[in-house]
Amino acid sequence: MQCQTMKNSIYAIALTGLLATSGISFAQNTEPQDGVKVGNMSLARVFAPTGALENQAASQYARTMQDAGSKNALAGDNHPQVIRLRAIARKLIPFALRWNPRAQQWKWEVNLLASKQINAYCMPGGKIAFYTGILDTLKLTDDEVAIVMGHEIAHALREHGAERAGKANIANLGVKLVEIWAGAKGYDSHLAGTVAGGVANVSMLKFSRDDETEADVVGLDIAARAGFDPRAGVALWQKMGMVSKGAPPQWLSTHPAGKTRIAEIQKHFPEVMPLYAHAKGLSVNALPPYQTNVKGISPVIYSSN
Repeated sequence: MQCQTMKNSIYAIALTGLLATSGISFAQNTEPQDGVKVGNMSLARVFAPTGALENQAASQYARTMQDAGSKNALAGDNHPQVIRLRAIARKLIPFALRWNPRAQQWKWEVNLLASKQINAYCMPGGKIAFYTGILDTLKLTDDEVAIVMGHEIAHALREHGAERAGKANIANLGVKLVEIWAGAKGYDSHLAGTVAGGVANVSMLKFSRDDETEADVVGLDIAARAGFDPRAGVALWQKMGMVSKGAPPQWLSTHPAGKTRIAEIQKHFPEVMPLYAHAKGLSVNALPPYQTNVKGISPVIYSSN
């Protein structure tokens, strides 16, 4: 009975601290007045040095590119896919800056790595990398590349790296406090720390899924303003579903399930489709359906009616 009481108390303390952490936000909101609304950035990022993270990211990115170059795995500036990726980035970046004033000083880079991995990323400070695997395996159209790139850029703009580092620091402190509390109450401090750490780990997975959803939404906004079709996000995740069989359950993953992401993307069509239509100089209902380049995926239709 004492052990169960201790566990309940630990859960209460740990959950209270973690929920409080996830709810903190800056008073400053860098969201545009139109388009999507995702709320303020998390205050948890102040518990990690953003500038230092950007410097670390730049150094790590440079080492990665240097290592890839030594292995002939770094595509050259004249590679058709590099030219394509950089052209898409040039269209996206001007519409990304409104989400984070710091981005105006970033030294943006876009590179392509030869790898079968279905992956892409944007590190703090605007360091973008795509893998040939995501382009070749998914046969990405320009609109779909823009959705992926917008998503990865959004992670950097919303400072999710600093946020996660800050939340991890807070969670570690919370575990230490629970151990101290348990020891003072005569409980097993090691057991208390283990339980609290488990609660923190599961909660951090949820934080990561929330970041992924936020990056999807902000990325849609950026892509739409730059003239790329947000409906490509639906086709993208349908393609991803074709190649990601056996993925872990959503609640044990740092990424939302494909169907969840598609539903979230569709939910924001009323906000982003007018931005895309404006970029194309058309009304929303005059836009043709989005048709991807893979058989078996139906055209994606949206009507404002």
